[in-house]
Amino acid sequence: MRFDRMIRRRAGLLAVAVGVPLLLAAAGATGWALTPDRTPSAPPVVAPPTPTAAVPSSAAPTPERVPVAAPAPDDLPVVDYSLAPTGFPADPDTLDTTPLTEGLHPTREIAAYTAPGGRPLAFLAPTINGVELTMPIAQRRAGWTAVLLPSANRTLAWLPPGGFTTVPLRGQIVIERKPHRLTWYRAGQAVQSWEISLGQRGQETPLGRTFILGRTPPPQDVYGGVDIFALGAVPDDPESVPASLRGAHIGIHSWYHDGELGMKTTNGCIRLTKSGQRKLLAEVRPGTEVAVVDELPVPPPTA
Repeated sequence: MRFDRMIRRRAGLLAVAVGVPLLLAAAGATGWALTPDRTPSAPPVVAPPTPTAAVPSSAAPTPERVPVAAPAPDDLPVVDYSLAPTGFPADPDTLDTTPLTEGLHPTREIAAYTAPGGRPLAFLAPTINGVELTMPIAQRRAGWTAVLLPSANRTLAWLPPGGFTTVPLRGQIVIERKPHRLTWYRAGQAVQSWEISLGQRGQETPLGRTFILGRTPPPQDVYGGVDIFALGAVPDDPESVPASLRGAHIGIHSWYHDGELGMKTTNGCIRLTKSGQRKLLAEVRPGTEVAVVDELPVPPPTA
């Protein structure tokens, strides 16, 4: 790990989309074909029979080759709370609401690549400005692991083996923009839903899969005195938000009144009731997936 680079990185406060600090805290064996022993079928004075071809034993399947990770230059940026570097691949399943049930936590600084065996573009550290980083695992391929990239929307980063641990993620939050609804799931089952406020025109709450990065105390009374969840997502158009929110992240938080529930009034954040926010803060851990879609499909009626 490049500790000198980590030490030199600027200290700073993490701001959610409400403009507040985030204070959270291949190796495998293949089968060998053995040639059977052959014994002549006649006395020694008789020529032995013509040898027959060896019959191979059942061979173990050849393990999948793990693409080699190209060395990462030391001067690559470390992903922090500002916008992540560009060039990473889009999340191909960004509107899929199938729960992501496993998270990845870097145990050291690790390089993030564009694909298995692809190009390194940045480093992921165990923390972002002191916040422990856990990212939902979106794919696995050829020994590599793809995670939802923080400080970016609808984007994956591919990680080679080693340098991380995994943790189970039992919860999920699904945001539906058209009905203005947040639903909290546990182990794939809906637990509770709330009416919410969402981003106003031009500052819409970004679609796609993201995750809870961490939590912060409310900086002002307008947030109802309840902690705020900061997400990995950022405004789709950073220039559309007020100047004081440039570089901010999307958040889930309460408000000092509930009169705007069901409306599009925020700068991209998700607002719900104070009791609902307290419930999520008590039950949902950082790293949990948040899926934002326009609307969930209605299941067909049962016969």
